[in-house]
Amino acid sequence: MWPGELNMSAAVSAPVTPLQIVEVGPRDGLQNEARTLPPTVRAELIGRLLTAGITQLEAVSFVHPERVPQMAGAEEVLTLVQPHAPPASLLGLVLNERGFERALAAGVQHVRYSFSVTEVFARRNQNAGVEESVDLALHLVARARAAGLRIGLVLSTSFGSPFEGRVAPAHVLRIAEQVAAAAPDELVFADTIGAGAPTAVREVISGAVAWKVPGMRVGGHFHNTRNTGYANAVAALEAGASVLDSSVGGIGGCPFAPRATGNIATEDLGYLLREMGLQTGLNLDALLDTSRWLGEHLGHEVPGMLVKAGDLPEEVMGDG
Repeated sequence: MWPGELNMSAAVSAPVTPLQIVEVGPRDGLQNEARTLPPTVRAELIGRLLTAGITQLEAVSFVHPERVPQMAGAEEVLTLVQPHAPPASLLGLVLNERGFERALAAGVQHVRYSFSVTEVFARRNQNAGVEESVDLALHLVARARAAGLRIGLVLSTSFGSPFEGRVAPAHVLRIAEQVAAAAPDELVFADTIGAGAPTAVREVISGAVAWKVPGMRVGGHFHNTRNTGYANAVAALEAGASVLDSSVGGIGGCPFAPRATGNIATEDLGYLLREMGLQTGLNLDALLDTSRWLGEHLGHEVPGMLVKAGDLPEEVMGDG
């Protein structure tokens, strides 16, 4: 079993492949922070997370620094990290073909292309409509295959848009089916504004899993804006998801989505899954230390709950 993956046989309905926890703190977590951390600190954060048992993480985002200044210096971060990290562990997020070109030049071996399934958010976030974004997704999958790269597609606002409200699962699945035809390595449904509920999550995830696209993992990316993120993560597992994103300390949010707050916290998710009888390979003590360290660098306490409450002691009480 890989570190960071789960043995699903003991608990919820098992996906056909082990669950991969993808840490998104260095990218999605930091992009919404008021304080911009320099590349050296971001590289240290990545190193701490890898030491804590994380095996895949979004290390950088190849976006224009004027759009997201917190992500400036992506190439420098990778230069600092790559000599000390397994190459397959570092993911780079792209929003357009220019970002993909930068990822190629930087030596990233696993890219993620993110686009919105709702029209207004798509145009505000990436200056391209949904149809254009789907075409680019298919094009980038082909380019990644030709270059020998792994590629994931992240469908943002899959459960709600700050401008268009609730998003029907049938609408999401219509768009997802178009890009799934290219057989990306990942198809991840993102609750960008934390609006989703388990019923919609189950419908979307189970619908995509039912396609049984060879080699394609189906996953979820959940924010806890409305306190539904952890319930949605469990619902995704029950529906067959094999990828879950999370962010150390629960930091995060989208700069282009009003009032969008943090992701589900990696250590909180690890605690939940462990208590469900699932072995994550995560070192919760190391993650809690990293959350405290990160809070000091950000100048505020992180929103995760386990870092406040602490882990349970090892002793197990009898049943009386």
